Amino acid sequence: MPSLISSHRLHQHHVPLHPPLLTKKNRNLQVTFVSTPTSSNMSADSNSLQRRSISSLAPLEAVLFDIDGTLCDSDPLHFLAFRDMLQEMGFNDGVPIDEEFFIQKIAGKHNDDIGVILFPDWEPEKSHKWLVEKEAYFRRLAAEKLAPVKGLYKLCKWVEDRGLKRAAVTNAPKENAELALSSLGLTEFFQGVVLGDECERAKPFPDPYLKGLKLLSTSPDHTLVFEDSVSGTKAGVAAGLPVVALTTGNPEHLLKEAGASLVIENYEDPKLWSVLEELDALAAKL
Repeated sequence: MPSLISSHRLHQHHVPLHPPLLTKKNRNLQVTFVSTPTSSNMSADSNSLQRRSISSLAPLEAVLFDIDGTLCDSDPLHFLAFRDMLQEMGFNDGVPIDEEFFIQKIAGKHNDDIGVILFPDWEPEKSHKWLVEKEAYFRRLAAEKLAPVKGLYKLCKWVEDRGLKRAAVTNAPKENAELALSSLGLTEFFQGVVLGDECERAKPFPDPYLKGLKLLSTSPDHTLVFEDSVSGTKAGVAAGLPVVALTTGNPEHLLKEAGASLVIENYEDPKLWSVLEELDALAAKL
């Protein structure tokens, strides 16, 4: 398994980033954090749903992005925060968690679910308090070390140039989402942000992505999802959306098993641009 963390990444300092140019039409948009609860009878089991073809989306109208691991390579920082705090409290007899444990038990999951997994004997209030402290520690790390996934701004420009609608859909706490978008210079890029905290069910259920469709007033027949986690991929697929999954935090075979239509390394992956060029060509014929 490729390492989530490299020594140079842990010690690099934050370099000011250059976000994509915003069109005049979108420059004054205010990011809306959606708080209206959404429920769905759809299952989170992606295995029961047919894998969608990305080319079937033409003409593409909207794009929904996860944040952690999809816009920014934040999983190594989450791993550090969990590892340090769990070791400090004597979890697993003081033996630090490894990357495999992090991927299987933590990555991409909502904090409520993580609390049950890590601390099954704790009262919810106690695990919630611990996770709030963990997120604060993560934000201290992220303030200096958060960086965009390679090729992100190239893709953002492609989205802007075509006037596509876009929203961020995340299981992250609101404070984390705000920090990530601000650090990446993408606060004004998105027309809305959907939080798993404020949906009836978070990922891997489809509710957050269904809320994203409603927010943008767009159809699943013309909307593409970018994800990196197994739970997020399952959520997108369960919402009836094709998912492009990045291997920033999970191996390719797990993302394919979750139902991803395409798996890429980053946004400079030739496989991605081949698909996007095909979408452009198909749209031009309509």
